[in-house]
Amino acid sequence: MRSGTGIGTVRRRLHHSDVGCIRSENYETSGLDGLDEPLLGKRDYDDKHSEGRVMEEIWDDERKKEQLHWTLLFSNLIAQWAQWIANLVFGSGSFIVRHIPLLSNTKNRSNPKLIVPTLSPLQEERLRNLQQRLGVPFEGSRVDHQDALKLLWRLAYPDRELPPLKSELWKDMGWQGPDPSTDFRGGGFISLENLIFFAKKYPESFQRLLHKQDGNRADWEYPFAVAGINISFMLTQMLDLQSGKPSSLAGIRFLKLLGEDEMAFDDLYCVAFQMMDAQWLVKRASYMEFNDVLKSTRTQLERELSLEDVSTVKDLPAYNLLRR
Repeated sequence: MRSGTGIGTVRRRLHHSDVGCIRSENYETSGLDGLDEPLLGKRDYDDKHSEGRVMEEIWDDERKKEQLHWTLLFSNLIAQWAQWIANLVFGSGSFIVRHIPLLSNTKNRSNPKLIVPTLSPLQEERLRNLQQRLGVPFEGSRVDHQDALKLLWRLAYPDRELPPLKSELWKDMGWQGPDPSTDFRGGGFISLENLIFFAKKYPESFQRLLHKQDGNRADWEYPFAVAGINISFMLTQMLDLQSGKPSSLAGIRFLKLLGEDEMAFDDLYCVAFQMMDAQWLVKRASYMEFNDVLKSTRTQLERELSLEDVSTVKDLPAYNLLRR
């Protein structure tokens, strides 16, 4: 008769929690230490990571990774210098501070109060249109919303057959389950519009992010589609778009971009997505660090929006990361 040293029955209880808008699953184990199963399962390495990859491709991959790293680093340095200069000027109580239109003439010069500038009729109209878009929830029963979801699939996978609206194949795009409509939550229909815009205007960047083609990827990657919903929601909060008029510095700066381009929010979304992936690679992040990467992306984006010479989305240093 065998002794009781063998491994007995392992009982696991499944729990659900939220990482941003991403649902995570954690296992409690009894009787066995070290049981650690990735939420999304381990992806097979891309062919370029296989043993048969030639040396030229390895060096090319390293050069791309280094270029991405230095581009992001340079972008960070520019934004940090701008912030340092701004802090120096604003903290001095100088003549310049008293004449900057975005700042009120308060007694406490070290903590200036932002004043929302008067909007032009064009800015007001575009802001109103954008806020109307933000107010539209995703409804899986609406035919136009279903059609938009189908369009996204065709843009993402032009050579694959369109699956039913409820299918396990949607997980390939980074939806959490077989029914994408359950993942939108607070993102709304605009988050789907953002993904479609990204796929149409910057198809190369869209495809590279979708298929995780840049850099050395984690075994436990962020889900592409759900990450996109998180980015839409993050931008809405950062730009203070749910209030009547944005009152945050980033929101006020965005109004200037909106005056130049009606699709500034969608373009900024593409920059933010590409920036998030660059931050992900630099930090060598894995799934459970997604929120931290998203926070650092927001911080970097706020810094770039604060640069004085930025009047359009294309003026942002991180815009250079995008490829058509």
